[in-house]
Amino acid sequence: MIISHIHRYLFVELPRTGSTAISAELRELYDGQPILHKHATYLEFLKVATEDEKKYFVFSGIRNPLDDAVSRYFKLRTDHKQRFSGPRTGRKRLLNRIIDRRMFSFLQSTDADFAEYFMRNQILPYDRWSSLSHDHLDFIIRFESLTPDFAAALRGIGIEPVRPLPSVNPTGSRARDYREYYTPRTWKRARRVFGPFMERWGYAFPPEWDVDDLTWSDRLGYSIFSFFASVYWRHIRPRGL
Repeated sequence: MIISHIHRYLFVELPRTGSTAISAELRELYDGQPILHKHATYLEFLKVATEDEKKYFVFSGIRNPLDDAVSRYFKLRTDHKQRFSGPRTGRKRLLNRIIDRRMFSFLQSTDADFAEYFMRNQILPYDRWSSLSHDHLDFIIRFESLTPDFAAALRGIGIEPVRPLPSVNPTGSRARDYREYYTPRTWKRARRVFGPFMERWGYAFPPEWDVDDLTWSDRLGYSIFSFFASVYWRHIRPRGL
């Protein structure tokens, strides 16, 4: 999380949405400084913020979950920054990191392609802790239009961009458009798993997939999962994850 008391803004870092590049740029050129921890939620900030700080311009990022799933697959497959093969230390190794460890081990032992990985691991509805507060933020940067949206966010704060946003922390080994990693056998599952989140944030499935409309059970499953996920994000999630 990055804050600037000079320019009166707060940037909430959501993983895999370009947040590493944005936070580095804010610190280097726009008087930003870290606060709390990297992936702190806006709700965590509100617990410690002054009344004046609560009036700051707040922005964060969002990403098409179809693309996010491919990015996560390649981070696991390539052991991005040795994140999944490092020492098993600390409380965070006992919670959601254990899921990443298991998927990493699965990929290391099977060399599964994305479609096989997806069908094995992507079962529950997709949601992220953006659902906690993104609806109430001043600006959302879409990963698909990262550079122009970042510039628009700066102008919303009252800052003229110094330069286009540099690329930082790219996912290794990935070269193709995310749509090319999905196969017809994954489309129906993707509709059920990702559809409600995509509907909420204005994303659409590729027209060539010809997937069915969402059902009431798809939306109900998402609502139930999101409720329990929000409890985890608010009260259980380890600091820094």
